[in-house]
Amino acid sequence: MSRTYTPTTTEDRTLVWDGCLNVRDLGGLPTADGRLTARGAVVRADNLDRLTAEGWDALLDHGIRTVVDLRNVEEYKPLLPLPEGIDLIRIPLDELAGPAWWETYGRLDGTPLALRPYLDHCPHAAAELITTVAGARPGGLVIHCGAGRDRTGLATLLLLALAGVEPAAITEDYLLSGPNVRPLYGMLGLPDPYHRIDAVLAEAGTTAEAALADALDGFDPAAHLLAAGVSPADIAAVRARLLPDF
Repeated sequence: MSRTYTPTTTEDRTLVWDGCLNVRDLGGLPTADGRLTARGAVVRADNLDRLTAEGWDALLDHGIRTVVDLRNVEEYKPLLPLPEGIDLIRIPLDELAGPAWWETYGRLDGTPLALRPYLDHCPHAAAELITTVAGARPGGLVIHCGAGRDRTGLATLLLLALAGVEPAAITEDYLLSGPNVRPLYGMLGLPDPYHRIDAVLAEAGTTAEAALADALDGFDPAAHLLAAGVSPADIAAVRARLLPDF
């Protein structure tokens, strides 16, 4: 019997975890074969260090059992200790890029223009992310960085592309982070990075939407990961986590 899938709205996917500003469940996104990604499987977030006790309770109530922190270790400054029953795994994407990548592409950091160069030139980092997700304990998994936009955006793009999510839905999800995190910079007394981001995009003669489309154009995540040494079993495990009835 055929099934009818109804995409989930942004409001339905938005999670309120006290202390965070940019948390979304990656469930309910449409795939090219007509399915939807599973709710509760993977969540994207900004800095979990700011979570209050109520925020951690909400995270646990959502079924999260694994936290994947994409920041360098020196960025970890939690307000509260990690609750019992939560695994913390670090994948420092900035550090894994290496000096050569930063020298060549560092000026693009913080913009969607950095996404494809990172995937193309840092396959070891992509492989570590996928094998980590594949081997995570049962239960939900949350991926986060500082703002939940760039490093988390890269990880989310890779995971959703591997699940076969429609490129337009991947792009839309990435762009949702901007309005969520922009107020944070004023709260912290920091300059608004979107002035630089917009300038870099303008200099390249493109837009954020077009840059994301270019990043996804011709990108075969499974082939990319297999070439990086990821096993077919791990790729299948990630797809099974993200997709119902895989």
